[in-house]
Amino acid sequence: MTRVFWLALALLLPAAAAAAPAILVYGDSLSAGYGIAQDRGWVALLEGRLKREGFDYSVVNASISGEITRGGLERLPQALARTHPAVLILELGANDGLRGLAIAQMKANLGRMIELAKKARARVLLVGMKLPPNYGPDYTRAFESAFGELARRYRVALVPFLLQGIAQDEALFQPDGLHPSAAVQPVLLDNVWPALGPLLR
Repeated sequence: MTRVFWLALALLLPAAAAAAPAILVYGDSLSAGYGIAQDRGWVALLEGRLKREGFDYSVVNASISGEITRGGLERLPQALARTHPAVLILELGANDGLRGLAIAQMKANLGRMIELAKKARARVLLVGMKLPPNYGPDYTRAFESAFGELARRYRVALVPFLLQGIAQDEALFQPDGLHPSAAVQPVLLDNVWPALGPLLR
């Protein structure tokens, strides 16, 4: 091979690496890694698992602590245009519920975000959430069922409950009682991975 060939190859390699399809994680504090080191959050751990499993994806975390679905909807067009994701992991709604906001509006916001992602040719994984029982049975049931209803309506993948397996154990949470500790972030990733895997084609 000529020296010119190897030089050209060296110039092309960074571009090829940069062209790896992106997974856009679009959520709230549960995905932003609130209260823990960024490299210990489940989104950071996702990068390592992708590599171990042989998937060539980059991970972009656009999660913001405290985000509600209205704010997420406002930000999403720019995020999609910037990252051109192959997969969108949509983890929003918890703060709508904790604030007692209208579930119909939350569903409309999430639905519109799914529509925008599909229009941008991204495969969507919707991440569900549950509320503590003190919000009342009617509201909590309607909140929880909203995610499944959206997944069926738009035919997207669903994680029924991000905090499955840890929600009932206060010792697994930070002192605020809302955010999982660093030690259980692998459990969150384990909850996401089965639904995410089929989308990584």
